[in-house]
Amino acid sequence: MEAISLLLLFLSATPFAIAQPKQTNVTLGSSLFPTRNPTSWLSPSAIFAFGFYKEGNGFEVGIWLEADPNKTVVWTANRDDPPVSENATLLLTHDGWLLLKTPGGPDKNITGAVQSASSASLLDSGNFVLYNSSSTIIWESFSSPTDTILGGQHLLPNHELFSSYSDTDHKTGRFRLTMQLDGNLVAYYLYSIPTVGDAYWATGTNGRGPDSKLFLTNLGQLYLANFSDGGTRDVAYGNTISSSNAIIVVYRATLDADGNFRLYSHNLAGNGSSTMSIDWSALPNQCSVKGFCGFNSYCTTLDIQTDCICLPGFNFIDPLQKFQGCKSNASMEGCNSKKDNVTYYIQSLKNLVWRDDSYYTVTSNSEEDCRNKCQRECECEAAIFDGQNCKKSRLPLLYGRRDGTSSTTTFFKVGNENSTIPRSNDPFQNATRMGKHDNKNELQMEILIISIVLAMSSVTFFIVSAFLIYKYRVQRYKKLAEARNVCLKEEIALRFFSYDELQKATDGFKEELGRGAFGTVYKGSLSTGGRVIAVKKLEKLIEEGEREFRAEMRAIGRTHHRNLVQLLGFCDEGSHRLLVYEYMGNGSLAKLVFNDQRRPDWNERVRIAKDVARGILYLHEECEPHIIHCDIKPQNILMDDLWTAKISDFGLAKLLMPDQTRTFTGVRGTRGYLAPEWHKNTPISVKADVYSFGVVLLEIVCCRSNVELDVAEDEIVLSEWVYSCFVGGDGELGKLLGDEEVEEARLERMVKVGLWCIQNEPHLRPSMKTVILMLEGNREVPIPPSPDTSSSS
Repeated sequence: MEAISLLLLFLSATPFAIAQPKQTNVTLGSSLFPTRNPTSWLSPSAIFAFGFYKEGNGFEVGIWLEADPNKTVVWTANRDDPPVSENATLLLTHDGWLLLKTPGGPDKNITGAVQSASSASLLDSGNFVLYNSSSTIIWESFSSPTDTILGGQHLLPNHELFSSYSDTDHKTGRFRLTMQLDGNLVAYYLYSIPTVGDAYWATGTNGRGPDSKLFLTNLGQLYLANFSDGGTRDVAYGNTISSSNAIIVVYRATLDADGNFRLYSHNLAGNGSSTMSIDWSALPNQCSVKGFCGFNSYCTTLDIQTDCICLPGFNFIDPLQKFQGCKSNASMEGCNSKKDNVTYYIQSLKNLVWRDDSYYTVTSNSEEDCRNKCQRECECEAAIFDGQNCKKSRLPLLYGRRDGTSSTTTFFKVGNENSTIPRSNDPFQNATRMGKHDNKNELQMEILIISIVLAMSSVTFFIVSAFLIYKYRVQRYKKLAEARNVCLKEEIALRFFSYDELQKATDGFKEELGRGAFGTVYKGSLSTGGRVIAVKKLEKLIEEGEREFRAEMRAIGRTHHRNLVQLLGFCDEGSHRLLVYEYMGNGSLAKLVFNDQRRPDWNERVRIAKDVARGILYLHEECEPHIIHCDIKPQNILMDDLWTAKISDFGLAKLLMPDQTRTFTGVRGTRGYLAPEWHKNTPISVKADVYSFGVVLLEIVCCRSNVELDVAEDEIVLSEWVYSCFVGGDGELGKLLGDEEVEEARLERMVKVGLWCIQNEPHLRPSMKTVILMLEGNREVPIPPSPDTSSSS
């Protein structure tokens, strides 16, 4: 009986697109339009629709539940692209490509299919599929979900759901749900490191192996299973059989915009009405979602209403989007000054829980003692007392939530000379006015010291003068450093680390991960949460190091992209300049593709190449200011735990102002990846990065370095060998891959893109946007000339 039940569950979990016969309702040459018919293609029973839906002031392409009056969106194509105008067209071309056409813009392939289709269909499961001439599915929306999986769909290992930005804005939001290779299904705040300390929900099934998948059956059961070991079900949610009297029940599991993962059922009646219910939620308490409230705010629930509240002395950056966090409306100006009229406030909050990012923890026997310890220390901006310990912290604080079971008290310094006690709608907040000289004993001690100094001044005039000059210079340096830190903190909201803290985290900078032109990278682990980090220690002279440090901070602080290594914080203490990055557990691309023992398969290499290209495109065109990396090479491309390629090392980045496209600069980068213009004293543009990417692309294709000496003479220089094979014809390209079997058309496309990128003349190289279009098959790649060809000009 158990075997029969398991078989039924397996059949119900199998993707609906496989179980259904081919249902072609979209033929080549068919078109859709945003505001005139047809605007969508319906599934056979009109349950789902595929086409244009309204988004803000424009339109997006997606799939929604047509039979539901609310038209719930379950999938969006190119979700992070801006909405298109009413003049756009969606066309299944006569040569088999599903393209989004916009006036004056490039055509976009919205499916990511790598081969042309013969027909398409939207199934009643909500799966949009493309067929080839043999009626085989070559692409399906079920294989690339956005924030939702539907009945009959599964989330594969190493795949993710990303929440929408809001209920009405379906671009990528702030949360992700990852089906990890260790078998654990885990939810994270998008801008955090995927570690245990930053996860806010998990199934706890780590160790079950890389074949575990998340299934949503057509009967409404959501579960993890590993069919490689006989069909073991790890975790199950929801009911096996629905008791609804509705004609049709549609199930969906969605990572909602608020970060909670929920299982929904839509009961569709025959009269066009429907009801929606939540069958299961991952988290009953919304405040358990880390990142639901932004930095410098905390989550609280009054009755059933969940809200975000700013810390004392802070206001919301945008009151309509509280998740963006809070900014200071006051100043700690005068913290190190000698003014006697500097006033600030110590404000306390009860029963709050934070991510533990304290920079120093001391034993404390009372709230008053903890408050005084923080009051006397300028660096301490907040202190958390848990009954035994006083944890001194700097702002910003993250992941704050009120917990009635917690006995903690949090103290904050708030205000300046003219500040008033801030008010809050939280009844747990309490403020106490604290002046700089409220402690009478401290004041008397200062008076005594000043008197002694004055009495001895006639004897020690020269010593005191020298001391005062030295002290003045030190204070001036500190003020400049603090001003720079404040500016950087406000600009990029990164965490500040002390040098001692990073020294402890790296065990005295013991384990070296790698060296670069401007510093050495060490592996470390934070004492709070055990987060693994990579610490880059800049080792040049102060003048040069500081320039590089400032450039890197401004550049990386404004950038965030899934294909860029994330900067977590920095240290700018005295002569110490250090950067703290997320730790990339799978090493560099060089280690991966130059490994003779195991090379990644072809599809994996293509995916990595596209990852790198998207990261460079973001630097060149999508971030402000635009950035020329100047040192694209496999050693500067790192692989995270999910084998996503991310570009690192912005220490050599050359920033471009918005009105600049080229810049003169000294030679930077690594021999073998440098564009020819570096040696000609000519302006350097983004095309220098395109050249470096072309070299890297050919290395990825061939899984070898651009120069190797222990090979045949005509194969030593990779670019020359590749071009020779390309023009040789008669299967010569196959020599590049050895015994590996790859479709020749796909290999030729990659090779041609690489050869265009490494043209000697910058104007012949394509932009990174064009490179991506060519890699994805959305633009034909013409025959490239020899890379050594130079223009007559």
